[in-house]
Amino acid sequence: MDKGKRITGAERDKIAAELKASYEGGASIRSIAESTGRSYGFVHRILTEAGATLRGRGGPTRSKRSA
Repeated sequence: MDKGKRITGAERDKIAAELKASYEGGASIRSIAESTGRSYGFVHRILTEAGATLRGRGGPTRSKRSA
């Protein structure tokens, strides 16, 4: 995938399916962006267009301290 090249039509659909499969397989948006040479925003937009259910950001959650 060429960096910065506009992707449209059938090629975009094909890439969207590949990226969605990768994401649903456990890859992060950042890792997909890095491996494809595209931006985080591009990958996020493609995944949204492809109908992928995006995961939460993760990390520790805050809970009330017990007394």
